[in-house]
Amino acid sequence: MSRSHHYFAYTRVSTVKQGEGVSLLEQKEAILRYANQNALTITRWFEEKVTAAKQGRPEFSQMLRELRKGTAAGVIMHKIDRSARNLKDWAELGELMDSGIDVQFVTDNLDMSSRGGRLSADIQAVVAADFIRNLKEETKKGFYGRLKQGFYPLPAPIGYLDKGKGLPKEIDPVKGPLVHRLFTLYTTGRLGLHALQKEANHIGLRTRNGGRISISGLSTMLNNPFYMGLIRIRKTGETFPGIHKPIIKASTFKRVQEVLAGKRNSKSLRHEFVYSKLFQCVYCGYSLIGETQKGHTYYRCHQKDCSTKGIREEKIGESLQKWLSLIQYNDEEAQLVSKAIVAERDRIMREQQDFLESYTLRIDQIDTRLNKLTDVFLDGDIDRDAYHLRKESLHLEKRELEEKKAGFEQDTEKLIRDAEDYLELARSAWLSYEMSDIYEKRQMLGKLTSNRKVDRKKVIIELKSPFQWIAGSYTFLNGDPFRKGPRTWGVICAELVKYIKDQ
Repeated sequence: MSRSHHYFAYTRVSTVKQGEGVSLLEQKEAILRYANQNALTITRWFEEKVTAAKQGRPEFSQMLRELRKGTAAGVIMHKIDRSARNLKDWAELGELMDSGIDVQFVTDNLDMSSRGGRLSADIQAVVAADFIRNLKEETKKGFYGRLKQGFYPLPAPIGYLDKGKGLPKEIDPVKGPLVHRLFTLYTTGRLGLHALQKEANHIGLRTRNGGRISISGLSTMLNNPFYMGLIRIRKTGETFPGIHKPIIKASTFKRVQEVLAGKRNSKSLRHEFVYSKLFQCVYCGYSLIGETQKGHTYYRCHQKDCSTKGIREEKIGESLQKWLSLIQYNDEEAQLVSKAIVAERDRIMREQQDFLESYTLRIDQIDTRLNKLTDVFLDGDIDRDAYHLRKESLHLEKRELEEKKAGFEQDTEKLIRDAEDYLELARSAWLSYEMSDIYEKRQMLGKLTSNRKVDRKKVIIELKSPFQWIAGSYTFLNGDPFRKGPRTWGVICAELVKYIKDQ
């Protein structure tokens, strides 16, 4: 066949990202050099930027069709494993070669018209196919290894953030509460998927690409157990426990599945109000009761002629957000908190050092007495019964001292752990509150606040003592709480420990 005939050129990289790198350029440069050296004219380039592990590559298939039409004398490729890395593709190339199409490889230097050259090429193609199979198996092992560790090695679903390899997904502080809201709304059974989709668009929940959530996407989200802490692989149906924090409780997910399956009737669901009987009227002292009017929830004082006629649930929520945001702290402050906790532990241990040293000394003295007792017994100065009686008494005394010493250390660690729990609750108070169900919200309010009152349209909230310290020095600006200055975390931690100790 004349070398002046026109040829195609084919290049392939495994991913689009690789297509933007050096690999594709190197292949093209090598093919151009080869064509120039052999006086071949390249009339068309076919560039593939998808995986070769599966057949059906669009550029490769298009090139085969054009070659079968006789629009080129042959094709130049970089090397065999760049041309066909599955045996189906290689068989199609073989059929072309059998029909007289000239297939040339730049780096393999094989005479494809000879029996020996074809045999060598066949062997390389088989090796390439085996490489792909092995790569898939190793990739699958790694994938399942991560799953068994509780990691989700795929893009985070809506409501979560990717934090990089080796780290669990984190709840998106913006989208996470919105996802929780949709799950909670759907448990009522009063909203279908289309109504819920409108609500999702109304509250601003968007996909990763910034688009509106479709009905299909919403259904996928509601059926995804990832939001309650489990990882399900849709292709295989396998489920693994995840180490990421759940956005909803298992009970909420279960209720959603029942609604989706038509097993829960909205008429049978009793409407529950988050703040019912948790807030008191300033004027009459009676608890406010929730009721629904024109699609909105109000909390009213039902005393006749009372100045507090009613307040919308959203207004209470806005006030709570301001108060709970007051006790939150950022990542920079979190580092200060960690240092303050360590310093407080060290301070307590220093205060207890004399006690601990005295117990250690007394335990060492008992060990010395036990050794001497053994020597006395071996020397025959006391009988066996007296020896065992005295030995048991010393061991009992030693055990009591060891327990008291361990008790001191455990009490210290418990104090510190309890203080850390208070601080951790404060750090993401509003986010945790937003993602809790009705019962958990009520419990959190009981734990965080006291003296919750309403004065006409004004919400009055007082933080409990530990959280007052965490909030720091605050005042009121136009009726809203406002922190006046930076917090002193060393003092806060010391006050927390003292408060916990006195409980």
